[in-house]
Amino acid sequence: MSTITQIEIKEYETESKVIYLSIPLSYEVFGPSLGKAPVVLVNHALTGNSSVTGELGWWTEIVGSQKLIDTDYYTVLAFNIPGNGYDSYLIESYKDFTTRDIAKIFKLGLDASRIEKLFAVIGGSIGGGIAWELGALYPDLIDNLIPIASDWKATDWLISNTRIQEQILLNSTKPVHDARIHAMNLYRTPESYHSKFNRTTNKELNIFNVESWLLHHGEKLEKRFSAEAYKLMNHLLSTIDITRNKGGFIEVASRIKSNIFIIGIDSDLFFTAKENKETFLALSGVKKNVYYGEIQSIHGHDAFLIEFKQIETLLQHIFTKQLKVA
Repeated sequence: MSTITQIEIKEYETESKVIYLSIPLSYEVFGPSLGKAPVVLVNHALTGNSSVTGELGWWTEIVGSQKLIDTDYYTVLAFNIPGNGYDSYLIESYKDFTTRDIAKIFKLGLDASRIEKLFAVIGGSIGGGIAWELGALYPDLIDNLIPIASDWKATDWLISNTRIQEQILLNSTKPVHDARIHAMNLYRTPESYHSKFNRTTNKELNIFNVESWLLHHGEKLEKRFSAEAYKLMNHLLSTIDITRNKGGFIEVASRIKSNIFIIGIDSDLFFTAKENKETFLALSGVKKNVYYGEIQSIHGHDAFLIEFKQIETLLQHIFTKQLKVA
């Protein structure tokens, strides 16, 4: 059983030159206490949080005792992205921050906890983007960098959809509810919907089951997620870019000492497999210890929260033996 702990980050200046006198950085630790075992940092996705395992854990299937990331052997650390609301802290001026800022704040949290080295950093979606930012900012910090269903940058497609999400959040009378309905169509695929619903109807509501499912997800998120948190997290997605004001991708990424394991999803409409493959091919031309694996699924972007057996198969060699950085 884990409890939420908090570190105070003082006088932080964002990339946009705004100074925050105090930012609470909350986190949870699972497995051996910090300093007693190799540390795996798990970065959460847009609506996720620090509860990565346990009864309410969003990744319990792969994190825990005798799971892929074995908490009998590894110390698992998970920060809450400041402003995600899980610890009640919200950020109103959400455009003050970028994904790079979050990576810097996480590093300040690591420093406060006296963690100088991470065995692995793993995250899906925006969590993977933060992993890329950490690797680029601190090339010697991480032994194994594992971005899943993510990439080192936000594409035009991603930016356009986060803009639509922002428009909904700013203009809808039910912002979180309606933004979530739109987002679900990005996280899944036509094939996934067909497999799940096949044009069946909800007779009680007199609508298609796909419609009632979307409404359910909108209502569910509305109950546990604030508009302020959603605006921030959506904005952060659009700011993923390890090259901003730093040079070209190869120039920046080739400095990363970590073994890099890029995991794409063949049906992902959000961070496409094509983009992930291009990242791998470009980087593998100048760096030997970069690898690519792919989840096969009809479920699109959300497959990293569904296809646990495939994730285990793709990554089990990392977490069953200590890989030395090449």
